[in-house]
Amino acid sequence: MKANQAIWPIVTMARLLEVSASGFYAWIERKPSAHARSDADLLSRIRAIYTRSRETYGMPRIYAELSGQGIHVGRKRVARLMRIAGLRGVSRRRWFSTTQRQPDARPAPDLVQRHFNADAPNQLWVADATYGMPSQHGPPVRG
Repeated sequence: MKANQAIWPIVTMARLLEVSASGFYAWIERKPSAHARSDADLLSRIRAIYTRSRETYGMPRIYAELSGQGIHVGRKRVARLMRIAGLRGVSRRRWFSTTQRQPDARPAPDLVQRHFNADAPNQLWVADATYGMPSQHGPPVRG
């Protein structure tokens, strides 16, 4: 409502959203909650650590720095505040690319013509040879 108050009357938006106009005005005047003020303070500390690290630290290192300073806060809270502020750590992990097909290579023929339903057992065999990163939930299931 606040973003559209220059376009639409508050009373009309309140009626359409089924909220009271007086509630909206009370919300505008309300001071930030203790949790919101705490988040703002914590975010300023996170930004300071992030800047000192030359914008390389991610959540784990920032969390460790905060813990080292005696600030007790949860990892998920640090991650949430960093995500909201658009702060991302730099990953030095090297990503491996898979074998890439040559541009002039002829693709394998589609012998089943995209029809993957067999009329009887042992008539149609298909496989998926796509590459993916290993799952974090354990080894892949072999069938």
